[in-house]
Amino acid sequence: MEGKGIRKDNTIATATQMARAITSASLSASPPGAPHLPLRRPWTTRSVAASLHLSPIGLARSPRLPARATAPVACAPDLLQAAKVTVDEYVRSGMVVGLGSGRASGLAIKYLGQRLREGTLKGIVGVPTSVSSASEAAKAGIRLNNYQENLQIEKADNLLAFMQIDFAFDDADLIEERTLTAVIGRRKFEGGESIIEEKSIVKKASGLAFIVAENQYTSDLDGSIPVLINSGNWLETAEEIDDLFLGDAEVWRRPSSGDAGPLGGDFPLVTREGHHVLDVIFTSPILDLGQVAKSLDQIDGVVDHGIICGIPCTVIIASNDGVEVIDNLSKDQVIDSL
Repeated sequence: MEGKGIRKDNTIATATQMARAITSASLSASPPGAPHLPLRRPWTTRSVAASLHLSPIGLARSPRLPARATAPVACAPDLLQAAKVTVDEYVRSGMVVGLGSGRASGLAIKYLGQRLREGTLKGIVGVPTSVSSASEAAKAGIRLNNYQENLQIEKADNLLAFMQIDFAFDDADLIEERTLTAVIGRRKFEGGESIIEEKSIVKKASGLAFIVAENQYTSDLDGSIPVLINSGNWLETAEEIDDLFLGDAEVWRRPSSGDAGPLGGDFPLVTREGHHVLDVIFTSPILDLGQVAKSLDQIDGVVDHGIICGIPCTVIIASNDGVEVIDNLSKDQVIDSL
């Protein structure tokens, strides 16, 4: 089977492929004196390998928590319960918290604001990963810290050791079962969203939780991987990616709005940093997300992508039966394994 996305002859994919691909593609510093509290992990789990090149060393699912009775929220009371577990079990007063983007993160932000209004949490500073999460946080009454300004100061003054995000939560489009490798960025970008900033915040956090639905935690990996590329020579980069995954994936440039062909139409999406977004849409199962990330990192013109791997995290899984919590390796173990 040959890929029929972006090719050197600029061949346009068939209408059926286009419909399928478009569907897939749609799919701070702590205050002085603030305590840095260790995360309280209420369920014991064994570690899983953080790299696909290692044999798994065990995975234990925690007992399911019975879902508390809640009013229906966005037709996903199970997702709301997962958001509540994330805040209740991992956020402590005085923390600097990375605020993720997406439906589950939005629910967690609202619930975090409720806890602050009730007085059960105090002194929280939020670090938003997007304009939408900043807006949700402002409405919820969460004090915000501008991560980009602090990041620039940090680079200028080399203050990395003094900068801290205690905990972050985020949505993920997909979580790989064995490694807890995540895929983000499939959703439609709202104004001001940035995969680069979102990844920077979650990777900088001392503790990280992804909140997902049960069908997003899987060993059957498919769909698209968003890739940020330089806009100047975007077609050459797209051709190289297409050659890399020839027969297994199609490469489409994401349009700024509406539907477009593989080339992204006359108005391709341009990110806040000035990059174009390619959706690498896998038509065959993805066997190794970590290897896909490494291969993309080696291509000239690729700035970043939506794969997050090799870092310790917790996955909060929502299902109709309750909430399930899974952890992977500690940070030291992950670093040693890479």
